[in-house]
Amino acid sequence: MSGVLAAHADGLTAKTILWSRQDRAGHESARLSRLDSNWHLAGTAVFAHDQQPCCLAYHITCDSSWQTRNGKVTGWFGSRTIDITLSVDASRRWSLNGVECPEVAGCIDLDLNFSPSTNLLPIRRLALEDGQQAQVHAAWLRFPDFTLAPLSQTYRRHSAERYRYESAGGSFAREIEVNSAGFVTSYPDFWQAEGE
Repeated sequence: MSGVLAAHADGLTAKTILWSRQDRAGHESARLSRLDSNWHLAGTAVFAHDQQPCCLAYHITCDSSWQTRNGKVTGWFGSRTIDITLSVDASRRWSLNGVECPEVAGCIDLDLNFSPSTNLLPIRRLALEDGQQAQVHAAWLRFPDFTLAPLSQTYRRHSAERYRYESAGGSFAREIEVNSAGFVTSYPDFWQAEGE
């Protein structure tokens, strides 16, 4: 069930969620936890793309202020093995598998193209009040080519549970709903939380 607290063995708590894909066959589950001063977002997406099975596991680490520090995506897409390591330094220089990606220099958040989980990162980091909006420049890990590109996004908070999300200069827009953890629970045409 999404948004429920689950006890860790170390005494901390985690928030978990399960989504079903609306645009194709698939599901995804994610877990948000805190260890020491870092936040950890981990999950697994299982879906079909171009009639090929895809299974992608990810783990993203953020510091206490929700700035992405590193990420990892592993799994497969059809017969292709996926093993991606992402890192960003204090000057916001990004690297993918050890190769610097200057096109996304300055980005704070990591956005996984195949997942709704990473909307949580700017939502938690920005902590907008009702009626406020902010622009975000994310390092966007595209699927299925797994390259990094800059993506400008705008988040406008309508209420505790509702945001308007825009990207690509407003050419893509959705009214999304979130839970108390910041996980998207409704992303029209793409993802829907189960067990809400």
